[in-house]
Amino acid sequence: MNGLVLRRVGYTVFLAVVLAFFAIPMLWLASAPFDSRPGIGLRWPDWTLHNVRATVDHPYALGSLVNSLILCVVATAVTTVLATLAAYALSRVRIPGRDALLYLLLLLSSVVTGTAAMVPVFVLMTQLGLINSHYGTALVMAGGMLPAAIFILKDFVDAVPRSYEESARVFGASAGQVLRHVVLPVARPGIATILVWSFVQAWGNFLLPFLLLRDVDKQPGAVLLQTLRDEGGTANLTVIPVFSLLYSIPVVVLYLFVSKRYGFRFHGGIKA
Repeated sequence: MNGLVLRRVGYTVFLAVVLAFFAIPMLWLASAPFDSRPGIGLRWPDWTLHNVRATVDHPYALGSLVNSLILCVVATAVTTVLATLAAYALSRVRIPGRDALLYLLLLLSSVVTGTAAMVPVFVLMTQLGLINSHYGTALVMAGGMLPAAIFILKDFVDAVPRSYEESARVFGASAGQVLRHVVLPVARPGIATILVWSFVQAWGNFLLPFLLLRDVDKQPGAVLLQTLRDEGGTANLTVIPVFSLLYSIPVVVLYLFVSKRYGFRFHGGIKA
């Protein structure tokens, strides 16, 4: 009996420590923006709106969030559309070496990534005249996400029964109509997953925008957040808490919207 009680107490303490590990940063993010003396530690705030006004008055803070939205919307749209078309083609068309090609793309996207690809990417973008271009940077970001997005989405398309498509073709549906009205509605949880995943990946991308967007007024929030310093070179804790809170809102809103509309549930072996 005592052993059972001790195990329950230990399990409860373990859960409390884990929850505190994740809850403390969230509590800081919720309280520090409204604290007149924000710091690294967590304490009851001395409520004020001065930090919010200082962030709004910052010359680049709100503009960088707009830049982030432009990059993410374009990169997410390109990734989702192209990944859907490619996943459908790889799932339905019998191409010799199809599976080997898919795994090769995924492998190359995992190995040749990060700093290893920055030099050729920068040279290519310079030759194309796309330095300081939001749309050029978004296309590069989408290209980096496409292999993994295709690999993930193909499993969802594979789960769509071919009998649905055959029935639609019997009634005279074209290939485009089959894709729009049969495959996409059934595979929409997978498409929603790719949409959220690609948006989060693009939203937090620092290295590519840092290299390809040279003007400060064109840089996204992920880059600006690394440069928020005061005159002494230390972190500007007046602006950073509010900016961090604003920076986290779009991802949370997107996740809640997609989760409410489509859900991320499992029915049997098919994600729905």
